[in-house]
Amino acid sequence: MLDTYREVVTPEGVGLHLPAAGPVPRALAWGIDLAIRIGVLMLMGMVLAMLGKVGEGLYLIGLFLVFWAYPIVLESVWRGQTPGKKALGLRVVSADGAPVGWLAAITRNLLRTVDMLPFGYAAGLVACLADPHARRLGDMVAGTLVVHAGGEREHAPAPVNTVFVPPARLSPEEQGAIVAFGERAPRLTPARQEELANLAEPVTGARGQVGVQRLYGMANWLLGRR
Repeated sequence: MLDTYREVVTPEGVGLHLPAAGPVPRALAWGIDLAIRIGVLMLMGMVLAMLGKVGEGLYLIGLFLVFWAYPIVLESVWRGQTPGKKALGLRVVSADGAPVGWLAAITRNLLRTVDMLPFGYAAGLVACLADPHARRLGDMVAGTLVVHAGGEREHAPAPVNTVFVPPARLSPEEQGAIVAFGERAPRLTPARQEELANLAEPVTGARGQVGVQRLYGMANWLLGRR
Protein backbone atom coordinates (compact mmCIF):
# COMPACT_ATOMS: atom_id res chain seq x y z
CA MET A 1 0.00 0.00 0.00
CA LEU A 2 1.05 3.57 -0.55
CA ASP A 3 0.73 4.70 3.06
CA THR A 4 1.35 3.37 6.56
CA TYR A 5 -1.54 4.75 8.55
CA ARG A 6 -2.61 3.80 12.04
CA GLU A 7 -6.39 3.81 11.91
CA VAL A 8 -8.21 4.95 15.05
CA VAL A 9 -11.99 5.03 15.46
CA THR A 10 -13.23 7.70 17.87
CA PRO A 11 -16.18 7.12 20.25
CA GLU A 12 -18.28 9.11 17.75
CA GLY A 13 -17.49 6.54 15.06
CA VAL A 14 -15.14 8.80 13.09
CA GLY A 15 -12.14 7.06 11.56
CA LEU A 16 -8.81 8.84 11.94
CA HIS A 17 -5.76 7.96 9.83
CA LEU A 18 -2.52 8.72 11.66
CA PRO A 19 0.53 8.56 9.35
CA ALA A 20 3.18 7.06 11.61
CA ALA A 21 6.75 8.37 11.25
CA GLY A 22 9.59 5.88 10.84
CA PRO A 23 12.98 5.83 12.58
CA VAL A 24 14.84 7.86 9.93
CA PRO A 25 12.88 11.15 10.16
CA ARG A 26 12.68 10.72 13.93
CA ALA A 27 16.46 10.33 14.14
CA LEU A 28 16.98 13.43 12.01
CA ALA A 29 14.62 15.44 14.23
CA TRP A 30 16.45 14.19 17.31
CA GLY A 31 19.76 15.27 15.75
CA ILE A 32 18.44 18.80 15.17
CA ASP A 33 17.25 19.01 18.76
CA LEU A 34 20.59 17.69 20.00
CA ALA A 35 22.45 20.37 18.03
CA ILE A 36 20.18 23.05 19.53
CA ARG A 37 20.75 21.78 23.07
CA ILE A 38 24.51 21.62 22.59
CA GLY A 39 24.48 25.19 21.27
CA VAL A 40 22.47 26.36 24.28
CA LEU A 41 24.85 24.61 26.67
CA MET A 42 27.91 26.10 24.99
CA LEU A 43 26.47 29.61 25.23
CA MET A 44 25.39 29.00 28.83
CA GLY A 45 28.84 27.66 29.72
CA MET A 46 30.61 30.75 28.38
CA VAL A 47 28.33 33.06 30.35
CA LEU A 48 28.33 31.09 33.61
CA ALA A 49 32.09 30.53 33.52
CA MET A 50 32.48 34.13 34.69
CA LEU A 51 30.65 33.31 37.95
CA GLY A 52 33.16 30.77 39.23
CA LYS A 53 31.85 28.06 41.56
CA VAL A 54 28.35 29.53 41.51
CA GLY A 55 28.39 29.36 37.74
CA GLU A 56 29.42 25.70 37.87
CA GLY A 57 26.42 24.88 40.04
CA LEU A 58 24.07 26.83 37.81
CA TYR A 59 25.53 25.10 34.76
CA LEU A 60 24.78 21.67 36.20
CA ILE A 61 21.19 22.74 36.85
CA GLY A 62 20.96 24.10 33.32
CA LEU A 63 22.46 20.89 31.93
CA PHE A 64 19.73 18.85 33.59
CA LEU A 65 16.97 21.16 32.38
CA VAL A 66 18.23 21.34 28.80
CA PHE A 67 18.50 17.59 28.38
CA TRP A 68 15.39 16.54 30.27
CA ALA A 69 12.95 19.45 30.54
CA TYR A 70 13.54 20.62 26.95
CA PRO A 71 11.59 17.80 25.20
CA ILE A 72 9.02 17.37 27.96
CA VAL A 73 7.98 21.01 28.16
CA LEU A 74 8.01 21.63 24.42
CA GLU A 75 6.02 18.51 23.54
CA SER A 76 3.46 19.35 26.24
CA VAL A 77 2.91 23.02 25.42
CA TRP A 78 3.83 23.19 21.71
CA ARG A 79 1.32 20.70 20.32
CA GLY A 80 3.64 17.72 20.56
CA GLN A 81 6.55 19.31 18.73
CA THR A 82 10.12 20.34 19.41
CA PRO A 83 12.10 22.50 16.94
CA GLY A 84 13.58 19.34 15.44
CA LYS A 85 10.18 17.68 15.01
CA LYS A 86 8.69 20.84 13.57
CA ALA A 87 11.54 21.10 11.04
CA LEU A 88 10.86 17.51 9.92
CA GLY A 89 7.08 17.91 9.98
CA LEU A 90 6.57 15.51 12.89
CA ARG A 91 4.33 15.61 15.93
CA VAL A 92 3.80 13.50 19.06
CA VAL A 93 0.18 12.53 19.69
CA SER A 94 -1.61 10.08 21.93
CA ALA A 95 -2.32 6.65 20.47
CA ASP A 96 -5.95 7.70 19.90
CA GLY A 97 -4.93 10.83 18.00
CA ALA A 98 -5.55 13.25 20.89
CA PRO A 99 -2.94 15.87 21.85
CA VAL A 100 -0.18 14.54 24.07
CA GLY A 101 -0.43 15.45 27.74
CA TRP A 102 2.14 16.16 30.44
CA LEU A 103 2.13 12.65 31.90
CA ALA A 104 2.62 11.00 28.52
CA ALA A 105 5.38 13.46 27.57
CA ILE A 106 7.19 12.86 30.86
CA THR A 107 6.89 9.08 30.55
CA ARG A 108 8.07 8.79 26.95
CA ASN A 109 11.07 11.07 27.53
CA LEU A 110 12.19 9.54 30.82
CA LEU A 111 12.14 6.12 29.19
CA ARG A 112 14.70 7.28 26.65
CA THR A 113 17.23 5.88 29.12
CA VAL A 114 15.83 2.43 28.35
CA ASP A 115 15.68 3.04 24.60
CA MET A 116 19.35 4.07 24.64
CA LEU A 117 20.46 0.66 25.94
CA PRO A 118 22.91 -0.89 25.43
CA PHE A 119 24.26 2.04 23.34
CA GLY A 120 23.26 4.39 20.54
CA TYR A 121 19.48 3.96 20.94
CA ALA A 122 19.83 0.30 19.96
CA ALA A 123 16.80 -0.85 21.96
CA GLY A 124 14.69 2.00 20.61
CA LEU A 125 15.73 1.25 17.02
CA VAL A 126 14.88 -2.43 17.35
CA ALA A 127 11.49 -1.53 18.83
CA CYS A 128 10.79 0.95 16.00
CA LEU A 129 11.64 -1.63 13.35
CA ALA A 130 9.59 -4.36 15.02
CA ASP A 131 6.51 -2.27 15.80
CA PRO A 132 4.03 -1.76 12.90
CA HIS A 133 3.72 1.91 13.87
CA ALA A 134 7.44 2.55 14.47
CA ARG A 135 7.05 3.19 18.19
CA ARG A 136 10.02 3.00 20.51
CA LEU A 137 9.66 1.50 23.97
CA GLY A 138 8.92 4.88 25.54
CA ASP A 139 6.03 5.42 23.13
CA MET A 140 4.59 1.99 23.85
CA VAL A 141 4.58 2.59 27.60
CA ALA A 142 3.33 6.19 27.35
CA GLY A 143 0.66 5.34 24.76
CA THR A 144 1.99 7.86 22.25
CA LEU A 145 2.77 7.92 18.55
CA VAL A 146 5.00 10.12 16.39
CA VAL A 147 3.20 11.07 13.18
CA HIS A 148 3.82 13.15 10.10
CA ALA A 149 2.04 16.48 10.51
CA GLY A 150 2.51 18.00 7.07
CA GLY A 151 0.26 20.64 5.58
CA GLU A 152 -2.94 19.82 3.82
CA ARG A 153 -2.34 18.37 0.38
CA GLU A 154 -4.21 19.26 -2.76
CA HIS A 155 -7.07 16.94 -3.51
CA ALA A 156 -8.62 16.08 -6.83
CA PRO A 157 -12.11 17.56 -7.36
CA ALA A 158 -14.96 15.15 -7.86
CA PRO A 159 -16.24 14.97 -11.47
CA VAL A 160 -19.89 15.20 -10.43
CA ASN A 161 -21.20 15.29 -14.00
CA THR A 162 -19.75 11.90 -14.93
CA VAL A 163 -22.22 9.00 -15.00
CA PHE A 164 -21.21 5.40 -15.63
CA VAL A 165 -23.70 2.54 -15.57
CA PRO A 166 -22.29 -0.52 -13.77
CA PRO A 167 -21.57 -3.30 -16.27
CA ALA A 168 -22.96 -5.94 -13.89
CA ARG A 169 -25.42 -6.17 -11.05
CA LEU A 170 -23.93 -4.93 -7.79
CA SER A 171 -24.53 -6.32 -4.33
CA PRO A 172 -25.73 -3.94 -1.60
CA GLU A 173 -22.23 -4.03 -0.05
CA GLU A 174 -20.62 -3.10 -3.38
CA GLN A 175 -23.12 -0.29 -3.90
CA GLY A 176 -22.39 1.09 -0.44
CA ALA A 177 -18.64 0.93 -1.01
CA ILE A 178 -18.88 2.74 -4.35
CA VAL A 179 -21.11 5.49 -2.92
CA ALA A 180 -18.69 5.89 0.00
CA PHE A 181 -15.82 6.22 -2.48
CA GLY A 182 -17.67 8.94 -4.42
CA GLU A 183 -18.30 10.91 -1.23
CA ARG A 184 -14.88 10.56 0.37
CA ALA A 185 -12.42 10.24 -2.52
CA PRO A 186 -12.29 14.02 -3.21
CA ARG A 187 -10.53 14.35 0.15
CA LEU A 188 -7.84 11.85 -0.87
CA THR A 189 -4.75 12.39 -2.97
CA PRO A 190 -4.86 11.25 -6.62
CA ALA A 191 -2.39 8.43 -5.82
CA ARG A 192 -4.62 7.14 -3.01
CA GLN A 193 -7.69 7.37 -5.27
CA GLU A 194 -5.96 5.25 -7.90
CA GLU A 195 -4.87 2.74 -5.27
CA LEU A 196 -8.47 2.24 -4.16
CA ALA A 197 -9.74 2.17 -7.75
CA ASN A 198 -7.27 -0.60 -8.58
CA LEU A 199 -8.84 -2.73 -5.84
CA ALA A 200 -12.22 -2.31 -7.57
CA GLU A 201 -10.93 -3.42 -10.99
CA PRO A 202 -13.15 -6.56 -11.02
CA VAL A 203 -16.17 -4.25 -10.86
CA THR A 204 -15.03 -1.34 -13.05
CA GLY A 205 -12.88 -3.26 -15.52
CA ALA A 206 -10.23 -0.52 -15.43
CA ARG A 207 -7.25 0.67 -13.40
CA GLY A 208 -5.61 4.01 -12.65
CA GLN A 209 -7.39 7.25 -13.49
CA VAL A 210 -9.83 5.44 -15.77
CA GLY A 211 -10.87 3.29 -12.84
CA VAL A 212 -11.24 6.39 -10.66
CA GLN A 213 -13.48 8.09 -13.25
CA ARG A 214 -15.63 4.97 -13.55
CA LEU A 215 -16.04 4.69 -9.78
CA TYR A 216 -17.11 8.34 -9.63
CA GLY A 217 -19.52 7.73 -12.48
CA MET A 218 -20.99 4.63 -10.86
CA ALA A 219 -21.40 6.50 -7.57
CA ASN A 220 -23.25 9.28 -9.38
CA TRP A 221 -25.47 6.73 -11.16
CA LEU A 222 -26.31 4.99 -7.87
CA LEU A 223 -27.14 8.36 -6.28
CA GLY A 224 -29.49 9.21 -9.15
CA ARG A 225 -27.35 11.95 -10.69
CA ARG A 226 -28.12 12.06 -14.40
